[in-house]
Amino acid sequence: MNLIQRMMIRKDLKRLEQRVHDEPSPSTYVDLGQVYINLEMSDKALQAAENGLALFPDSVELEQLRSFARRTGLKARIQDLRAKMTKSPNPKGYRELATMYLDLGDHAAVQSVCEECVVRFPQDAGTWMVQAQARLADFYRDLSARAGLEAVRCLEQVLQLDSSNGKARELLGELLFRVGATRQSAACLQAARPVHGAHDADLQALLKQAQAQAPSGDDVDTLFHEVEETGVLPNPPVTRKQKAQGEEGIGKIRDALAQLAEAPGVQKAAYIRGSRALVKGEIKDGKDPFLRVVRVLAKSAQRFARRLDIGNFSKGVLDGPFGHVCLCSYGEVVAAAQCDKGAAVDRVLADLQELVAGSLYLAGMRDS
Repeated sequence: MNLIQRMMIRKDLKRLEQRVHDEPSPSTYVDLGQVYINLEMSDKALQAAENGLALFPDSVELEQLRSFARRTGLKARIQDLRAKMTKSPNPKGYRELATMYLDLGDHAAVQSVCEECVVRFPQDAGTWMVQAQARLADFYRDLSARAGLEAVRCLEQVLQLDSSNGKARELLGELLFRVGATRQSAACLQAARPVHGAHDADLQALLKQAQAQAPSGDDVDTLFHEVEETGVLPNPPVTRKQKAQGEEGIGKIRDALAQLAEAPGVQKAAYIRGSRALVKGEIKDGKDPFLRVVRVLAKSAQRFARRLDIGNFSKGVLDGPFGHVCLCSYGEVVAAAQCDKGAAVDRVLADLQELVAGSLYLAGMRDS
């Protein structure tokens, strides 16, 4: 960017700053943030997005600006840290670098940085912990057996290097509980009590659940692959927050999903939030592949959108000899329906969007 271009942009900047002050609106904040980004002032762009969201909390455009400014700022910090690490590599720098990549959602880069650190500093438990967190995120998003088993391996490596790491022991115990390895989970959580304390309510609740259930199998590898095949985790998370929320929100989502599945031309419908899932319609059995197909489609669409740098995938339709699969996605929430060829796809997409928006609203009300 030459001097004249910079002078023109700075002139626009002053004008927009005054406009934001005089006539605040989502569009003026977005315009101001874009100018800040063009001037490589991502911290200012992030602040503009935060200020705008304080006034207009429901603005999708401001949410996108905040996300983009944050990603831009992280990328700049990563470049600076990379340069420092080239001159003087150290475990703390590798952990910071891996954590920033984790915040960006670039789990391949997390893996690369962690592997580099392990080669140089094999006794650093912190790097294994970051790698475990990335693998846990992959597993709970996609229910991939490979990611889950890698998370177990990384957490076990953390505990081998630092047996007093209560957080790693708790994460491992919860992961084992979620896939049904309740005996191993109870032993792991019991060992975490002296570190976390006997009064940790979440830990105590999870330990109580693990001890109360009969073991469903000792082969952890098999349990992870069964989760991948069915697309469902046998056990839900147990936390104080979840108990306080109750079943009201889930009941409303279930009713809306059932109504959607009964619409003309709709064969089956699914609602997925993180690792939890609800399915209504013509489901053959617990191993019906629809859930797995929906997860893979949503993940692929989101990844493709990120690679093209065109924002986030929100909705789409997959056509085939079977008819249509309609998808609507926002964050960790995915709603989908399989329809006949003659179904009103636009109407189904609108219903899916309403379902997702309604569930997010309920979650927001419960969290407030």
